[in-house]
Amino acid sequence: MDVVHARCAGLDVHKKLVVACALTPERVGANGQPAPVIRRFGTMTGELQELAAWLAEQGVQQVAMESTGVYWQPVWNILEEVGLFELLLVNARHIKAVPGRKTDVKDAQWLAELLRHGLVKAGFVPDRAQRELRELTRYRTALIEERTDHVNRLQKTLETANIKLSAVVSDVTGVSARAMLAALTAGRTDSEALADL
Repeated sequence: MDVVHARCAGLDVHKKLVVACALTPERVGANGQPAPVIRRFGTMTGELQELAAWLAEQGVQQVAMESTGVYWQPVWNILEEVGLFELLLVNARHIKAVPGRKTDVKDAQWLAELLRHGLVKAGFVPDRAQRELRELTRYRTALIEERTDHVNRLQKTLETANIKLSAVVSDVTGVSARAMLAALTAGRTDSEALADL
């Protein structure tokens, strides 16, 4: 097979561990093919910076990793920050290895081999600013949905207690509704006085 990327690496990323396999033309095995250089790294920031330094020391230019949950993101952020590598995030389903005993080292080697021959398709990863904006937007959406759930729960509780507040106000969390609820909890039951609130 043709070699598309002569200086590449495959990363098998986990929660607490990254197994890296570098393939470069400087290290050749007995079969004339690049000999894989394997190294393990932790996933704390300092350890990921060591990974980046090691990849640069090996002369790696392209790095591929699987999109496993959120574990790839810190690795991507550190390697992207260094700016020395072309990063590829690949779908795990597209790079299934041949059946057999699965290990982290074999996964990293398989990924490096596929990348070396140009057999991996990179997924789209937006730039860091856009990723951060997406994260904030998703968080805001989650908070709004959570608030809505609480308001609905409040309204259901009021209906269950036979307090028909939603029939007289448009917003059960508004100023008027809260004033009416405060009056009800204080023991006031005069409907006209409550309506004046």
